[in-house]
Amino acid sequence: MRIWNRAKLLAAYLGRRTRVNALPVEYIVETTAKCNLYCPMCPRETHKQPKEDMTDVVFERLVQGAARSAEHMMLIGLGEPFLDPKIFERIEYCAEHGVYSLLSTNGTLLDKTATEKLLDTKLEHVTLSFDGSTKESFEFYRKGARFEKVRDNFLHFARRKKERGSKMQVVVQMVRMEKNWNEVADFTRFWKAAPGVDEVRIKADETDLMRPDAAHAAADWTHPCHYLWRGAVYVKHSGDVYPCCQSYNLGGAPVGNVNDAPLPEIFNSQEMIRMRDAHVRGAGGEIDVCAKCRTAIPHPALVAGSLLLHGRTVRKLLPLVERLAYFGRWTGLLRPVEDQKEARGELVQIKK
Repeated sequence: MRIWNRAKLLAAYLGRRTRVNALPVEYIVETTAKCNLYCPMCPRETHKQPKEDMTDVVFERLVQGAARSAEHMMLIGLGEPFLDPKIFERIEYCAEHGVYSLLSTNGTLLDKTATEKLLDTKLEHVTLSFDGSTKESFEFYRKGARFEKVRDNFLHFARRKKERGSKMQVVVQMVRMEKNWNEVADFTRFWKAAPGVDEVRIKADETDLMRPDAAHAAADWTHPCHYLWRGAVYVKHSGDVYPCCQSYNLGGAPVGNVNDAPLPEIFNSQEMIRMRDAHVRGAGGEIDVCAKCRTAIPHPALVAGSLLLHGRTVRKLLPLVERLAYFGRWTGLLRPVEDQKEARGELVQIKK
């Protein structure tokens, strides 16, 4: 079923069809809107969030509706996953329905107990977000967190992962911004040497809060955005569905709610068709949220590759593809905004 779903998505994308007889491969699922930090680059600072978790009804309806086609769900939104009291059960629920799960954490709650509980689950990938190699830069971007505590939590988690022989992929990630700009070398050197860390990633800042003036040039819209066909769609804790995470973060409206309509109907809502039509015409900039988006737009060849392979394989190959696209001979495969183009030499993924 999943292979057939990907084939239909690929045909719709390459054929530039605005109506899609398939469902997304990826979902970003916000199981909680609660967070315990203040981060100046985070959209929750401009989009005030309720202290609420996704209900079992919404989560189970979503997973059941997507199970035959979804290949992975990222259990992360504008909240910290470990503030969701049911996060471990939700990981298992995904596994029971054949959907592999990922999450990202700020590390403040990843103590020894949470470490063992997480390693007991079937989670396949965890991103440990650590935005700086110095106390000064880290605590500027992660207000409310202590540099030493989070660092030690991450080191302990990675070490225990290795000791237990877990196959969970552990990625330590830094979003490169003004105050940690020159810390890339120290960051990668430290975390590359940490036992149990599989990958070190330096990522471009894709929010618009620190650089609201940076956006795509008109020429970048030659290729339709893959999010509108492949996903990942973004599902808020309330059940509201957005075309992608950037759509919500940039003030877009939901295209449906899982409480009110089935996923196929939401994925082909009037607004989704309107957005696809603009992208097919090379006029993605006409869509307000797209015009403000900072996410790199992939070449159709990359999108096609991501639909020929299972999502798990795509996730494993992504660092290699990014290295080739940013530093190798394939630089035409990704179209970042201007300030990201200038910083290509600093965006790295290092496998151990």
